[in-house]
Amino acid sequence: MSEHIRFVGEQRARLGESPVWDGAHGHLWFVDSIGGRVAACDERGMTRADWSFEGTIGSIGLAGNGLVAAMEDGFHRIDMNGRARPLAYVGGGPTLRFNDGKMDRVGRFLAGQLERSPGPTPTAALWRLDANGITRLEGGLRLVNAICFSPAGDMLYFADSLEGTIRIHDYGLDGMPGVRRGTIDCRPWGSGPDGATVDRDGNIWVALVLAQCIVCVSPDGRLLRRVELPIPYPACPAFGGPDLATLFVTTIADSGHRLRSDHPDAGRLIAIEGLGVRGVAEACWSSHA
Repeated sequence: MSEHIRFVGEQRARLGESPVWDGAHGHLWFVDSIGGRVAACDERGMTRADWSFEGTIGSIGLAGNGLVAAMEDGFHRIDMNGRARPLAYVGGGPTLRFNDGKMDRVGRFLAGQLERSPGPTPTAALWRLDANGITRLEGGLRLVNAICFSPAGDMLYFADSLEGTIRIHDYGLDGMPGVRRGTIDCRPWGSGPDGATVDRDGNIWVALVLAQCIVCVSPDGRLLRRVELPIPYPACPAFGGPDLATLFVTTIADSGHRLRSDHPDAGRLIAIEGLGVRGVAEACWSSHA
């Protein structure tokens, strides 16, 4: 199976993150975390929405006629006119902000924080937003990434990227991480994990931000495939397109910290076609979940 890689549209993000395919509207949502933007385009790159907000935006999830967003210091609901209203304040002060996030299979939104200025004790956490508000699921973290779920929704994957590994947990019907089943060590492949997604076969597709590639890994940690990319710093993958057979990848031009590229296409959105696999449709946030 031979893949084909192309650029999608002309937009460039400083820190592209959180792509999610909106099958109901036929377009891909994504964010520019540092630029404070939420945008959408069709699979060929035609812009469908482009909204700016104050502060950083970590991640987004579908919410029917709109989005749920983990912004600088809490969760917000964004309507289709680009207006945001707060749902739950988390805070954490100037040393923390929200980063990666993903909807579980029944419509609860999980999002994790990153430390802007790491101290001696890790202070970032993994949070869940549901109908009852917010719940702190796990603390003692520094840079939460790679949140995704098995196709059946009974396994949770997430990473503290600075550890270089993805944690594997049982995930209960109550939305709580259960027993830790193991880890997937990404360091032998040249990078800690950034964003991740899962295909219908249950394999995990991981952005290796420092290795300029996407890898496909089995749930037991075997490397199944490696796709080299034409530009540096891939951040997050997501399956999309009408048949969920295209892997879209956001990239980084300037993270505001140590990742910066002078490549003329840095920060653009990439599409990988011809992989021979399909993704799993993302659930919408439910105020009843």
